[in-house]
Amino acid sequence: MIDQNPSDDRLRVAIGGDHAGYPLKQVVAEQLAAVSYATLVGNVIDCGTDSTARCDYPDFAIAVSREIILGNADRGIVVCGSGVGVSVAANKIPGIRAAICHDTYSAHQGVEHDDMNVLCIGGRIIGSELALEIVRAFLGARYTPGERHQRRLDKVMEIEAQGRDALGL
Repeated sequence: MIDQNPSDDRLRVAIGGDHAGYPLKQVVAEQLAAVSYATLVGNVIDCGTDSTARCDYPDFAIAVSREIILGNADRGIVVCGSGVGVSVAANKIPGIRAAICHDTYSAHQGVEHDDMNVLCIGGRIIGSELALEIVRAFLGARYTPGERHQRRLDKVMEIEAQGRDALGL
């Protein structure tokens, strides 16, 4: 399922969501596999859930993040009811830079300036058409490591490396 062609610059995308995010996750996953996304997406890794049966959002934030950390995916998308829970959970994982985005500007700017690698969306907050526009903006963006962006990202990564010691307490 993983595209091993190094000359292929299409993204490998992991997607997951809890029961509240399941309907929107399914719509997004189906569209990512469609021909209209073929220039952006090489393959899609579905990390679950597979139904609306109650489950816990941290499990899917972990599953999607695992695929990125292992190098199986370049970007991730996680969906819960509000998008907040999966954002909080994903950001606890070193190497993950996740943000809740319910507009296209934040979705592409988060990648371009902050090297965001996980998009979080709320299945109970936005409709499928807007979600697909946001996903396209997220996947179409590339990090632009200008001096000020890289300086700020380096500081964020230092906070991550220091953990609680970054507080200076």
